[in-house]
Amino acid sequence: MSFPKMALFRQTFAADTVDDIEAAVVSQLRACEMSSRIRPGQRIAVTGGSRGIANISVITRLVVDAIRAAGGVPFIMPAMGSHGGATAAGQKEVLASYGLGEDDMGCPVEATMEVVELGHLEDGTPILVNRLAHEADGIVVINRVKPHTSFRGSHESGVVKMLTIGLGCHRGATMAHAQGAQGLARLIPALGEALLGRLNVIAGIALVENAYDRTASVTALRPEEFLPKEPHLLAAARVNMPRILARSIDLLIVDEMGKNISGTGMDTNVIGRMMLPGVKEPDEPGVSRIFVRRLSARTHGNANGVGLADVITKQLFDAIDFDATYANAFTSTFLNRAYIPIVKDNDRKAIAAMFEVLRIDDGATARVARIVSTLDVEHIHLSEPLAQTSDHPDLQRTGAFEEMRFDESGSLV
Repeated sequence: MSFPKMALFRQTFAADTVDDIEAAVVSQLRACEMSSRIRPGQRIAVTGGSRGIANISVITRLVVDAIRAAGGVPFIMPAMGSHGGATAAGQKEVLASYGLGEDDMGCPVEATMEVVELGHLEDGTPILVNRLAHEADGIVVINRVKPHTSFRGSHESGVVKMLTIGLGCHRGATMAHAQGAQGLARLIPALGEALLGRLNVIAGIALVENAYDRTASVTALRPEEFLPKEPHLLAAARVNMPRILARSIDLLIVDEMGKNISGTGMDTNVIGRMMLPGVKEPDEPGVSRIFVRRLSARTHGNANGVGLADVITKQLFDAIDFDATYANAFTSTFLNRAYIPIVKDNDRKAIAAMFEVLRIDDGATARVARIVSTLDVEHIHLSEPLAQTSDHPDLQRTGAFEEMRFDESGSLV
C-alpha cells in the first residue's frame, strides 16, 4: 500500500484574546457585585467541570479568593454529571488533573453523588440537584459556553447546563438525557429556570474561547442574567469555534481524543459527525472515514465518543477504562458513541485498512487530513490531492510535501 505526501498548513481564525485574565475576572466579579450577595461565614460552593478549559485553574482560584475576601467560606465541588466514573472519588481526581485540587485552590474540595429532589416541572420531570450544592449557602457556577456536541437549542454547553446537568449528578444527568437530544434542548433551560428559583446562585462565570483554545471573553453573570444572556454568548462562541477549512476528506486522522477535549472525545462540530437518531449530520467538512490514534492522559480512560471513529489503534483500545466509558454512555443514553470501532495494531495498518474500505487502490491519491485534536486545529496536515482542491483564503501551506512516514512499530512520525 502506498501513502500520500503530506504538508503542514496553518488555519487562520478570529483571534480575540483576553490578555490579562486576572484583571478581566476581577473586573467582571466587581461589575456583577458578587461580594454584595455573600454574608460573612456563608459556605459558598464553586463548581468545577470535566473539560480542559483555558485558564480554568487561574480563573477558579480568583473566584475562590474573591469569595474569601467577601467573608465567605469557599469550597470546590464537581459539577460533571456522571463523569469520573460516576463516583465522588473519581470526580475529585478529574478536578485535580485540571489544577482544581485543594492545594491549587487553597480551599477544600468536596464531592458526593447524592442528589436532592426539589420538585417537578409541569411535565412531571423531577428537579434534582447535588446535595452539597443544596446545602451550601450559595453557589458560583463557572463554565465555558460553546455549541453542544449533540443538539441545537437556546442554551447548549454553558453555565445553565452546568447548573442542570452538571449539578444533577448521575441521576439528574441520566434523567435529562433519557429524553434524547431534542429533550435536552427543552430541559436545560426549563430545569435551569426551576433551579435558579430554588437555589441561592450567587453568580456565574461564562467563558468563551477562540479557535486557538484561548480565552476570548470573560462574563460574570448575575443569577437573573443566566437565561437571557447566555444565548448571546453562545452565538459568539459559535463564530469563534475551530473548524476544518478543507472539504470532502477521504480520511481524517485525529492524533488524540478525550473528555478534556470534548464531551464526546472529539467535538462533533469539528469532525462533522453526530451519529444520533433524528439529528441532522453536519454538511461540513465532509469526512468519509475517521481514524483516532490515542486517548489523552487527562481523560482518565474515559473513551466516550470513540464510536464516532471508524478505526482506532490497539494502543487506544488498551487505554480504555470501560467502567468510566460506559457510565458516561449510559448516562447520555447515546450508546452508539461508545461502541468500539475496528481495532488495528498500529497507525500504518489502520490507515491502509481505511484506504481499502474507501476502495482507494493508490494511497498517493487519497484526500487525507490530520489534526492533533478537535481543540487544536490551527496546524493541520493535508495530503497533496486534498490540498490541490483546498483554496480557502485562511488556509496557508507552511511546510513542504513529504512522504507519510512511520517508525519501526508502524506509528506515524
